[in-house]
Amino acid sequence: MILGMTNPVMADADFAIKGLYKYELFGQELWITTTHVSLAIVSICLLIFMIVANAKMKKATAVPKGFQNVIELIVELMDNLVYGTMGKHYVRFRNYIGVLFMFLLFANISGLFGLRPPTADFSITFPLGLITFVLINYNGFKANKFGHIKGLFEPMPFMFPVNFVGEIAVPISLSLRLFGNVMSGTVMMGLIYGLLPIWIKAGVPSVLHVYFDIFSGAIQTYVFCMLTMVYIGDKIGAEE
Repeated sequence: MILGMTNPVMADADFAIKGLYKYELFGQELWITTTHVSLAIVSICLLIFMIVANAKMKKATAVPKGFQNVIELIVELMDNLVYGTMGKHYVRFRNYIGVLFMFLLFANISGLFGLRPPTADFSITFPLGLITFVLINYNGFKANKFGHIKGLFEPMPFMFPVNFVGEIAVPISLSLRLFGNVMSGTVMMGLIYGLLPIWIKAGVPSVLHVYFDIFSGAIQTYVFCMLTMVYIGDKIGAEE
């Protein structure tokens, strides 16, 4: 907005960051923004998809066809992904990783449908990083008891500050990586739509959407889920 006011060339660039409704809570001024609306739409679409999928699988046939094929393909891909990374522990985490993967993928590519990707907001990606951080440490304590804390002092006690910072950095690095990549794509597409002549907008942006929304969105979804599994798997590896 500041750039738009100080530089006429940027006046038409739209990054889809808009406040839609203002309200007060405990004396604090809060806003419903385009991020909240996009998050709600993505969540509702996923919920509808899962309800329809559940109803379809209750009537599943021995020889799958149509939508049942799609559902079974998604489940098989997720199972193979989690099993290939976490081994025998995959049963405990496949549901979470599957839901996380679908949410991130839908959220990352929502820009294709004119929405502001929810993951282009750090207030969305950071809680996901915190959930991963909690899962890492919970499973670390569960698998290794106080050996989980002892690991912070290895290989030498003076390494504790370095190890501690490394642990704390996990949710920050995970969330910033996802946020930065999705936000950069949103900014680039906003600049392109704002600066290109109208007769070019019908073709060039659609090609760029393939990279910034589909390719980059899918890659970031895979990276976030893979790192989540690797970090958790590293803590529960003692059970192998």
